[in-house]
Amino acid sequence: MNKHLFALTIATTGLCTVPAFAQDTQSTAGTTEAATSGNFQPGQPIGSGNWFLNGSVGQAHMRVGPYNDHPTTYAINGGYRWKVGPDVGLGVEVGYNDLGNFKLKNAFNSNDVNLTDRRNALRGWTAGVNGKINVWQGLYVSGRAGVYGWKGHGYANQDINRHDLDQVDWYAGVGTGYDFNPHFSLGLSYDYYRANKDRVGLTSDTASLTAEYRF
Repeated sequence: MNKHLFALTIATTGLCTVPAFAQDTQSTAGTTEAATSGNFQPGQPIGSGNWFLNGSVGQAHMRVGPYNDHPTTYAINGGYRWKVGPDVGLGVEVGYNDLGNFKLKNAFNSNDVNLTDRRNALRGWTAGVNGKINVWQGLYVSGRAGVYGWKGHGYANQDINRHDLDQVDWYAGVGTGYDFNPHFSLGLSYDYYRANKDRVGLTSDTASLTAEYRF
């Protein structure tokens, strides 16, 4: 009798456990699905991240006396970005830019490509943070800010001497674009680079086309 009662107890316990186990499995699956959903890096769980590398080519607006010009600019930037929400990524970055000292089309004529000695020669490294929000099916908006360690040349007011300058200032930028897949995106960006010292103002802003690859 006791053996039959013990077997009945085991069977009943097993039958009661099956629905609970199934419910736990469904709950876990639902949680995993929710964690990997969203428009930012879809398929990746929240908390994961990616190394990235991007390059930009654009045009600067310089308002500095004899350097009032719109030269071609170049920049390269890399870092790591985490998925902190279904549609949001936050990361850190370092990079280097040159704001208009090279004229590549001169390679096809007898003029110099490197115009550093004739322009303000503003260039430098960047280090900061960045954010990205994917608003709808690959379409994103982005922002970045940080410190800008720059070098350049310029003239103070009523000064005929060209000064060789360097300092750490700041930069900030915004952008928008499209993620063609989880690894590659293309966008437009606007960046502001603060660069003032000894009454010489070399501050510039740029509008650029930016391509990014995520590993």
